Parts: sequence; C-alpha cells; structure tokens
Amino acid sequence: MRYFNPATPPYIGRMKLALPLIAAALLSTCDSGETLAAYGAADVTWQLESIDGAPFTADATLSFPAEGRIQGRGPCNSFSGRQTKPYPWFGTGPLRTTRRACPELSEEQAFLAALRAMTLAEVQGDTLILSDDAGREMIFSAAPE
Repeated sequence: MRYFNPATPPYIGRMKLALPLIAAALLSTCDSGETLAAYGAADVTWQLESIDGAPFTADATLSFPAEGRIQGRGPCNSFSGRQTKPYPWFGTGPLRTTRRACPELSEEQAFLAALRAMTLAEVQGDTLILSDDAGREMIFSAAPE
C-alpha cells in the first residue's frame, strides 16, 4: 500500500528524480561553443613569447584545431589533448606527447609544466594570455601564416 501525503503533490517525487538528470544535461552544454576556439583563438597558431615574464627563446606553439581540442609543438615534441574548461577558464587535462630527445628538453618540460598549470585564458587581438591564480603567466602571439 502506498502512503499518500496530501501536503506533498505526487509529482514532487518524480521531480526529485529528474532534477539530477536536468542538471547534468545543462552542465554538459556549457562546454559547447564556450572554449577558446569560439573566442578568437581558432584557426591561429600561437607562438609562445614568454613564461612568467621571461622570454622563451625556444620554439613552442599552441593551437585550437577544433572545439575542445588543443595541440602544439614544444621545442622537441608535438602534443595534443583536450581543453577541459569553458572560457575564460583554461585546463588541459592529460596531454599526449611524442617522446623524442633533444638538447632543449628542459625548455620543453618547463613549457608543458606551465601549460598544465594555467587556469585562465584571455584573447586580446593577436595575443593569447594564459595565467593562474598564483600570478604565473604565459604570453603567446599569433604566428604569421
């Protein structure tokens, strides 16, 4: 026998079950069209200029080939992965990299470590700024085509 409480309409129980599903559906739409690719970073290869104010003299690039995807080259290896946060936040998730050795491997490790640490992104014309809450910053400029 079902208990019926006249003070609680019968649809409330079903709403409690449906609420998590509705919330999940709304959250899953947040990243669609809200990554850096939709805010001026698409179709551009970004050349790393500096990390924390120090010029980065080795060659390193970053690009956003498709919504939610990132790829680039460090001084030695190429990498790819997912952008995991909606703009203006930034997160890479795990990065897949090739594993070639080269004389600039320490610069590459510094580049990838800094990239993984970044949490905010801003596109200002031909400049991409990645930063974190601790004040670290990576400055990229649009590479000439």
